[in-house]
Amino acid sequence: MFALFMRLLLNVICVVYSNYSGETCKITYGSGAISGFFSNDNVLVGDLVVKNQKFIETTRETSVSFIVGKFDGILGLGYPDISVGKAPPVWLSMQEQKLLADDVFSFWLNRDSDALSGGELVFGGMDPDHYKGNHTYVPVSRKGYWQFNMGDLLIDGHSTGFCAKGCAAIVDSGTSLLAGPTAIVAQVNHAIGAEGIISMECKEVVSQYGEIILELLIAQTQPQKVCSQIGLCLFDGTHSVSNGIESVVGKENVGSDVMCTACEMAVVWIENQLRENKTKELILQYANQLCERLPSPNGESTVSCHEMSKMPNLAFTIANKTFVLTPEQYVVKLEQSGQTVCISGFMAFDIPPPRGPLWILGDVFMGAYHTVFDFGKDRIGFAESA
Repeated sequence: MFALFMRLLLNVICVVYSNYSGETCKITYGSGAISGFFSNDNVLVGDLVVKNQKFIETTRETSVSFIVGKFDGILGLGYPDISVGKAPPVWLSMQEQKLLADDVFSFWLNRDSDALSGGELVFGGMDPDHYKGNHTYVPVSRKGYWQFNMGDLLIDGHSTGFCAKGCAAIVDSGTSLLAGPTAIVAQVNHAIGAEGIISMECKEVVSQYGEIILELLIAQTQPQKVCSQIGLCLFDGTHSVSNGIESVVGKENVGSDVMCTACEMAVVWIENQLRENKTKELILQYANQLCERLPSPNGESTVSCHEMSKMPNLAFTIANKTFVLTPEQYVVKLEQSGQTVCISGFMAFDIPPPRGPLWILGDVFMGAYHTVFDFGKDRIGFAESA
C-alpha cells in the first residue's frame, strides 16, 4: 500500500521500566510487518498515567516505510476485537481506569506542511478551536476497525454509481490516502486527469463486450447478472464471481478473474452513462477512457499541479449529508529532488463481498474533517476542520 507520512505533533507517549511477559507476536500492516514480544508497564499520555498497559516491544521491522518514517512506535486505536494477543487499546484502558472526562478521542490533522503543529490527538474530549459547527454522527456498523455505512461518492454532484445503494467505510489515521473500489477511483482519475496504467484487459472487455453490456442494461437486465450472462463471470445468487477454472496444478486462471473484474467495472460505468442519456458511441468512448485511467499497480496516480483549478469538487455521502473535498484537499503535494509532485488522494483498493465494497477514509479525509471516535456510544463524528 502506498505510504505517505505527515509530520504530526501529538501527545508524547513514554514507556519506561517495561515488564517482559515473554509472549511473542507479529502484526502485518498494509505497508509492512513488525514482530516482537509483549510487555506491561505504566504509560504516560500527556498528563495521564495508564497503569499496567500491555504493549509490544518491537524487535523486527520488515518494511522500508517504517525506517523512512523514523517511527518511535505505532499507537493502535482500533477496537479490541482485532487486537493481537487480546491487548486492550490504550483508550479502553483509560476508560476502565476512569481517566477520561468523556469516552471519546478526537483527531485534528493539519494539512499545512509548513505549520509548526502537525495535528492534535485529544483523549477524553474535543478541542473546539479545531472544528467548525456541529459534528455529524454515524453509528459504528462493525467493531474491529472503526467501520460504518456510507453512501455515494459524487463527482461535481453526479453519482459514480458503484456505491449508490451504499458501501461500507472505515476511518483510519494510519492510511495516508483515500482507498476505495477501482470502479470509482477510475472515474475520479478520469475527472481529475490522473495518469495511471492502460489495462489491456479492460479495453478488451469494452471493445468486445461493450455493446452487449449496453444492450443487456437497456433490456433491464439486473446489473449484477450482466457479466455472468456474457460468460465472463459466474453469478452466485447475489453478485458476480470469477469463473476461473482450476488448472492441473491447482491454480486458478488469473486471466479470467481480471476479465470478470473488468466487466463488472464496465457495467458500472455504462449504467452510469445510460442514466445521463448519452449516445452509444459516447458511452463506449467514456468506458474506454476510464480503462486508461485505471491506477498503477501500487494504487497511486499522478496529476498536474498546474491543473488543480480545473478539477471538480468530490463529495462523500455520510448520514445523508455531503462532505465535500476540494482539489486542494484531495490532491497531495510531495517534494522530490527539489520539485513538487502532485498525486491523486485516491487509490484503488478492492474488498470483495460480503466484507466489501469498502472505503478507507484516511488522512486526506481526516485532514478536511475533524473526526471524533466515540467509543462510549459506538459512533463516529465529522465536522469541518478549522
